[in-house]
Amino acid sequence: MAALCARGRASLNPLHWLSAALISVAIVAPAAAQPMPLPAETIVVFLDQARLMQLPDRAANVVVGNPLIADLSIQPGGLTVITGKSYGITNFIVTDPRGVVLMEKTVEVSGAADKTVVVYRGSDRETYSCTPMCSRRLTLGDMPEFFEKTLAEIVTLNNQAIGAGAAAGASGH
Repeated sequence: MAALCARGRASLNPLHWLSAALISVAIVAPAAAQPMPLPAETIVVFLDQARLMQLPDRAANVVVGNPLIADLSIQPGGLTVITGKSYGITNFIVTDPRGVVLMEKTVEVSGAADKTVVVYRGSDRETYSCTPMCSRRLTLGDMPEFFEKTLAEIVTLNNQAIGAGAAAGASGH
């Protein structure tokens, strides 16, 4: 059977081989002719921290791929604050008023840059910031009870600070 197939292929006219080759090139060529997109520059932001960046002069629109990973806040004059919200990689695209892409950047949000200690109890995790004394740190991925208790303490402390600031402002101090 194999000899019959080989003999059958060998007997094909060279023009058939040439037309088959040209058809396959014609099918592949359009895909190869399209320019490959340039890799976007990567901006590294640490979780719960911010970075500043200047937008191009004609910037009118900013689209964030996944605002749960990183968020952008545009200030007057095109100054932009990029904040790391959760671990991962996303992107943002800046366009002019007509929709022409002026800039595209990749944003990579990684773990904290401070001195941390991670304690594992089986599969449960707790994170402590040791700058200079070790204290609980609110970190995505920590066990729910630890995370919720740390968050509650932060919210309480923040509310007390806001209340004290408002009281000081009202009394003129």
